[in-house]
Amino acid sequence: MDHSPILDLTALAALVPDGAKLAVPTDQAGVAMAATRELIRRGVKHLYLVGIPISGLQADLLIGAGCVKTVETSAITLGEFGAAPRFVDAVRNGSVQLKDATCPAILAALQAAEKGLPFIPLRGIIGSDLLLHRDDWKVIENPFAAGDRVVALPAIQPDVALFHAPFADREGNVWIGRRRELVTMAHAAKQTLVTVEEIRDDNLLADEQLAAGVIPALYVTAVAEARQGAWPLGLWDYYGPDEPVLQSYVEAARTAAGFAGFLREWLAQLSRAAE
Repeated sequence: MDHSPILDLTALAALVPDGAKLAVPTDQAGVAMAATRELIRRGVKHLYLVGIPISGLQADLLIGAGCVKTVETSAITLGEFGAAPRFVDAVRNGSVQLKDATCPAILAALQAAEKGLPFIPLRGIIGSDLLLHRDDWKVIENPFAAGDRVVALPAIQPDVALFHAPFADREGNVWIGRRRELVTMAHAAKQTLVTVEEIRDDNLLADEQLAAGVIPALYVTAVAEARQGAWPLGLWDYYGPDEPVLQSYVEAARTAAGFAGFLREWLAQLSRAAE
């Protein structure tokens, strides 16, 4: 019986069920855009999307395509290209539930799940109006110091962590270099799905120079090869973002009709490498 973690892209995306709590990284940390395209093609619904600790184009596309029910993040932004138009519209019209947070809160709650904790304390939120809108965050007293208040954050345990990395081996070990937030995602999530630029034959953990930057296969559910799999976003030092495409997205997505047109064209593409 074949227990290989290596799947094709469609099979990997099929492992994200409707209603999943899906954790995704920032636009600079390795976004699985090819897999996102497969999710939208399939018509995945009711996702609980968690930006670790923020998200951008990936979230905006999923929201605009009607795939998302709830968003928990500290921001969704397209950076120098401006606001994320489909996210902004969805919040205004109430089509998605927004659970606003801060970057430290998102990362701390993810670390709680990584450590098997039901919650984790954090100080910096006290005094913020976020506490008026997050009834799942509780102000408690430090049991070791009377009068010292902290905020208890419930752990964020994703059903699925999804990201893109430069390469993996056939055992399912994935090289992520210094992107340590991806390690935290993989530790915290019930399943970790990774797309990569390349599948290598040699065991990455056997290479002393690579091993420190590897997520062991123990924490990886499945891997799929997807060349240029972060496009039109960039991947670290491998390739940069496709700025003309990102600019055209921002202009198109200002309206629902413009977004629908962009989405039709984007879904019809196989990958940048196939152009």
